[in-house]
Amino acid sequence: MGLLDILTSIKDRAEKFLNEKNVVTDFLGKVEEKTGIKKKILAFGAVSVTGLYLVYGYGASLLCNLIGFVYPAYYSIKAIESPSKEDDTKWLTYWVVYGVFSLGEFFSDIFLYWFPFYYAFKCLFLLWCMAPMSWNGSQVIYNKVVRPVFLRHEATVDNMVSNLSGKAMSAAENLTREVLSNLVKNKALVTPVSPVAQSEAKSLPSSSTAASSSKTAPSQPSDERPVRICHD
Repeated sequence: MGLLDILTSIKDRAEKFLNEKNVVTDFLGKVEEKTGIKKKILAFGAVSVTGLYLVYGYGASLLCNLIGFVYPAYYSIKAIESPSKEDDTKWLTYWVVYGVFSLGEFFSDIFLYWFPFYYAFKCLFLLWCMAPMSWNGSQVIYNKVVRPVFLRHEATVDNMVSNLSGKAMSAAENLTREVLSNLVKNKALVTPVSPVAQSEAKSLPSSSTAASSSKTAPSQPSDERPVRICHD
C-alpha cells in the first residue's frame, strides 16, 4: 500500500465519519447552517487549528490525550455493541499498545517534555495507531514488540500472578479472622449488667454496711429505775 492509498483510505474514513449521525456531525451541521461553510471545510479547519495548538498552545498534553482517547473509546463502544468480533480485536489491540505507551511515557515524560513539538509527534503517533489500515501502529507494535515479549514470559507471569493471588487471599483471611476475634473479645469486656441484677444488688445491703451501722448506732438509755425499800 502506497502513500496515495493511505491518504485515500483516510479521506474515505473521514467522509464516512462526517456522514454519520453523532455529536460532532450534529455540531458541524448547525455551524454549516449558520455560516454556509461546508462540513468538510470546517473539519479541515478544525484539524489545522488543533495541529497548531499542539505545537504552540498551552495545555497541549490534555488535548493530545483527549485525541488519543475519545475517538478510540467511541468506536470501542460501537465494536462492543456490534455482532462482529474483528473490530473488538482491533480496538483491544489499540488499548494494549496505548497502555504500554502510557506506561513508558510516565517514566520518560520528564525528559521528553522539553523535546520540541513533542505533543504534535505524540498526537501523530496515536493517530497512526488508530488509523483505518491493516498496518496501523497498534498492529505493528503489538505483533513486533508486545506479543513476542508476552509469549516469552507468559508462564512466569502466570505463576507470579497465581502466587500473589494466593498470598493475598491468605492475608485477607487471616486479617478477617483477627478482626472478628478482636470484636468478640471487646464485646465480652463491655457487656452491660442487666437491670434486674442491678435492682437486686441495690435491695440487698452488704455485710460490711450492716456491721458499720451497728457500731455507729448510739446506745438507748434504760427505763428501769432503782427500787427503794422502806423499813418500818
